[in-house]
Amino acid sequence: MSNGLVNLDMRDDRVALITLNNPKVNALSKGVLDDLQEIAHELHATRPGAVVITGGERIFAAGADISEFGGPVEAKRVADTIHRAFDKVAAIPAFVIAAISGYALGGGCELALACDYRIGSTKAVLGQPEILLGIIPGGGGTQRLPRLVGASRAKEIMVTGRQVKSDEALRIGLLDEVVEPEALHERAFALAAEIAAGATVASALIKQAVDTGLNMPLAGGLAGEKDLFVEVFKTNDSQRGVKSFLENGPGKAAFEGN
Repeated sequence: MSNGLVNLDMRDDRVALITLNNPKVNALSKGVLDDLQEIAHELHATRPGAVVITGGERIFAAGADISEFGGPVEAKRVADTIHRAFDKVAAIPAFVIAAISGYALGGGCELALACDYRIGSTKAVLGQPEILLGIIPGGGGTQRLPRLVGASRAKEIMVTGRQVKSDEALRIGLLDEVVEPEALHERAFALAAEIAAGATVASALIKQAVDTGLNMPLAGGLAGEKDLFVEVFKTNDSQRGVKSFLENGPGKAAFEGN
C-alpha cells in the first residue's frame, strides 16, 4: 500500500515522472523508501520510455530520516530498506534521469547516484555528510560515488562531509549537466522525451550491458555485450531501424519501443 510520499505520473510522451513528496525536506523515511521501491517495481513491469526523478525546489532529497536511527539493529533495517529501494531504481529497464534542484545530501545524493544521468540546477548542492554524524554512507555512496568521480576524490568528499556546489559537481562528473533553475525540468523532460521516442528496448539493453559489465572483468563484459547484441536483433525496432537506414539513410527511423 502506498504511503502517498512519492508520486508517479505517466506523461503522454512515455516519460515516467517520479516526484518525492515528503515535506518539508524530503527526508528518506521508511515510508518514502517503501513507496519508491513500489513505484520502481511497477516501472519494471510497465517499461516506460524514460524516467525523470525529482524532488522539491529547494531540496531534491535530504538523507535518511535520522529519527529512525538507533543502534546496530535499526541501522541494519535502515540500510536494508534504502538498498532495496535504490537498487530497484538503478535496475529500472529505462534511462533514469535525476533532475536536482537544490540540496541532494546523504541519501538524497545516493538516490541521484543510483540514476543513470544527473542534471542539476545552478543551485544544486550534493554531498555525503554522514561523517558529521560519526557514521558512513549506507545507501550506496561508498560504491557508486567513486565509480563516478574516482576513488581519491570520493574519499575526500566523504571523509570531510563537505558540500559540493554545482560547478564543481559538473567538473568532477558528479553532475552531467548544469542549467539555470527555471530550465531544469524543461531540459530533463526534453532529454527523456528524446530517449523515449527512440529504440527504447535497445536503450535498456545498453544500460544493462554497461551496468553489468562494470562489475566484471573486461572479457566478461565483452561476452555479455555480444549476447545482448544478438538479443536486440529479436526486436521489431531493430528491423525498422535497419530497413529505414537502407532506404532513407541514418536518423529517420520511426521506432515503437518493441
